[in-house]
Amino acid sequence: MAGEILLPEGTNVPNHIAIILDGNRRWARARGLHPWQGHKAGYKAVKELAHVSKQFGIHTFTIWAFSTENWDRPKEEINELFKLLKKGLRDFEKECHKNRTRLIHLGRKDRFPKELSDEIVRVESATREYDEHIINLALDYGGRDEILRAVRKIVEDGVTPNKIDEKLFDGYLDTHDQPYPYPDLFIRTSGEQRTSGLLPWQMTYAEYFFATEHLPDFTPEKLKDAILDFSRRRRRFGGNDTVEHFKFDPKITANLELSWWRLSKIPDGVRFKDYAMKHLCEQYGISKELAKEAVKYFVEAIIEEKDDKWDLAKDKMREFYGLIKDEIKLAFEPKIVASMEVDFNRKMRNKDSMAIASDAEALATEHLAEVYRISLLQAAKAAHLRVLAGVEKNLALAGMGEEHWKKAEDYLHMYYSAIKERVA
Repeated sequence: MAGEILLPEGTNVPNHIAIILDGNRRWARARGLHPWQGHKAGYKAVKELAHVSKQFGIHTFTIWAFSTENWDRPKEEINELFKLLKKGLRDFEKECHKNRTRLIHLGRKDRFPKELSDEIVRVESATREYDEHIINLALDYGGRDEILRAVRKIVEDGVTPNKIDEKLFDGYLDTHDQPYPYPDLFIRTSGEQRTSGLLPWQMTYAEYFFATEHLPDFTPEKLKDAILDFSRRRRRFGGNDTVEHFKFDPKITANLELSWWRLSKIPDGVRFKDYAMKHLCEQYGISKELAKEAVKYFVEAIIEEKDDKWDLAKDKMREFYGLIKDEIKLAFEPKIVASMEVDFNRKMRNKDSMAIASDAEALATEHLAEVYRISLLQAAKAAHLRVLAGVEKNLALAGMGEEHWKKAEDYLHMYYSAIKERVA
């Protein structure tokens, strides 16, 4: 079982996560194993995910383990799956009583072997009174099937058309008596990028996270990454954005940053600080008074970096981000973004361009996602451009020619344009 994994303070934790367990068979085939051996590995992984979901503060965790279409699989594989399901129900029941977790079945029961369907009913009944945490187990579930079953029940109950509204329809779905029936975050493993009909009514405003890992390799740490990515997203629900919009001019901002980049050594005078202060005012839209205070820490961080005093640089950068956090109305954690930025700058000092491309870009993506409260997917383009600008800067500082400064400025312009597209 996974040990304790902590989320950063201030993480916006989803109330309900729904996950499609995908990739067990591919994981097994890649290792020369039988499909059911992949399912066993996937079962072990999902046990850890279900356990840690409560630890993270997630109230409802929906696991889609067998769809209405899965009946088309080979009989031998289905039988092995049913054996795992029976074992899983026994294991989950122990966890449920220990942690006051309610287990709810989503889907049909009538097509399972009687022994299995009776076991599902028994565990549901035994945990019905628990309300601290819910595990939804979707077995023989299909989204269209759920909606058709709901419509049939409404007709059977003789409900007149004028009485049918969203609230009434909710009451006929498999999630009808739950406090958080609507998933906030939907996760699918194994690189598949579709919902396949999971909770189509309930997932109208769910955020999607598609993981490349097969289920057996989707660890609690990967779940943590998905939650952090969710936490950065700005959910509007069709309304206005609550985040203050950035009004900087990408071309001006790029030119100002390049101006202090070109000063390879920090002079005793105010020229460097002046460029940096103007840049901060333009990029973040902060006042000159605040910029004067913030640039002090900003410059001190750069000085520490030049002397390879990375921990001191992080302290100074944390002070910098602490000052501007409230002003720009974004909910990042100064200590986290400071650490990311300094680590990124450290990677960019590497003269090996391939090392920069492979390591720094991932750091830049996380840093931008954290600062601007956007998803990793949304941050990826800007991060790539940021690294390209840094590579050109390194070439220019190495005396490779003036044209590299021009390329650096072009990439910076595109970088700030990409940022503004995401936050404006």
